[in-house]
Amino acid sequence: MIWNPKDEAAADTIRRDRQLADLQKLSGRLYDKVPFYRQKLDKAGVKPEHIVTLEDIGKLPFTTKDELRSTYPYGLLAVPQSAIVEIHTSSGTTGTPVVGAYTRGDIQLWSEAMARTLAMAGATHKDTVQNAYGYGLFTGGLGVHYGARLIGANVIPVSAGNTKRQLMVMRDFGTTILTCTPSYSLYLAEEAAAEGIDFSKLKVKAGCFGAEPWSEGMRLEIEKKLFISAHDIYGLTEIIGPGVAAECEAKDGLHVNEDYFYPEIIDPETGAVLPEGEKGELVFTTLMREGTPLLRYRTRDITYLTRGTCACGRTTVQMHRLLGRTDDMLIIRGVNVFPSQIEQVLMRIEGTEPHYQIVVDRGATRLDEIEVHVEVEESIFSDETRDLEEIKQRITAELRSELGVHALVKLVEPKSITRSEGKAKRIIDKRQL
Repeated sequence: MIWNPKDEAAADTIRRDRQLADLQKLSGRLYDKVPFYRQKLDKAGVKPEHIVTLEDIGKLPFTTKDELRSTYPYGLLAVPQSAIVEIHTSSGTTGTPVVGAYTRGDIQLWSEAMARTLAMAGATHKDTVQNAYGYGLFTGGLGVHYGARLIGANVIPVSAGNTKRQLMVMRDFGTTILTCTPSYSLYLAEEAAAEGIDFSKLKVKAGCFGAEPWSEGMRLEIEKKLFISAHDIYGLTEIIGPGVAAECEAKDGLHVNEDYFYPEIIDPETGAVLPEGEKGELVFTTLMREGTPLLRYRTRDITYLTRGTCACGRTTVQMHRLLGRTDDMLIIRGVNVFPSQIEQVLMRIEGTEPHYQIVVDRGATRLDEIEVHVEVEESIFSDETRDLEEIKQRITAELRSELGVHALVKLVEPKSITRSEGKAKRIIDKRQL
């Protein structure tokens, strides 16, 4: 189902005309209302009137996360503080948090974007949405909540954590749509099995999973264990939260709500705009945000964009599922390694569980070494040592083929890797300790 056919299935020429008009208004408003952006535009030698075509967006300067932190808390407001009705922030675990300030108009926009997202997973007013994203300063919980309310669905704001209660709610209240991180959905499946709960007997039909990168192999694992259709969703606090892009039933890329969030792909080294289909860093301009709009925000996420009418009927540009992040990239002996590459390999190996950690350290030679800890199935771990060795050798060989660098592999027993009720902690970098 398409929630808003008028905008999601609009002709490209109509959409581009709107985008240009909105970009021109945005650049003028930021120049007039936000000293931070006036200084950036003046330094770049760009005035709002220089934006004549949509391609002129390339004349505008980028915005980075460090700059957002430097303006904490209200340095990016484009409206009076009295117009702000809600505040969200990033976790702030790696420094000063990034602030997202929302007007009533922003909340309406967010609700619309999330209604589209949930509709892509098949949600209607007849559904019961179990929202297991965290409520609070994190955008996930309330973003889903607003979208489900707009659709008219019954939303259960269970929030993150308390896995036994999650399963009870799912069973007793007839949940049909689950929203949480992909890693937590697998933890739910694991705990359901321990509790004797058969997911195939529950009413859950689909899930919207985001807030962390996940592979196609993990999708298949989730769908097999939860008996649902698993949909990738994408968002980030800096832009609006969840609702920036999502997968429809075709699952052939994530539809970007580009009437609200204009996407570009750039070379992360040079900043040059790359053509359609070429892999690079994802950049967004928030065309319609009122409270804290951003020009050309560098997300640090690696992906590529493709255009064309999808089988679902939407005409919005599609982004490939995330291939990694420039700040998650590990450089091992001069080779670029993304955690997503490792996950793709592990999901292909029979006998392993979808739980792993990557440990990076410096060995006795002072050279970087990578060790991958992988859980194996109970039947394998308790079986002959020879089977374990065969799995270990296969993982080692496939990782070397995929990464171009040797990785040590350690097979560990089931449930020995710490589970997370939010984003999974995949990397332990001991070089920084």
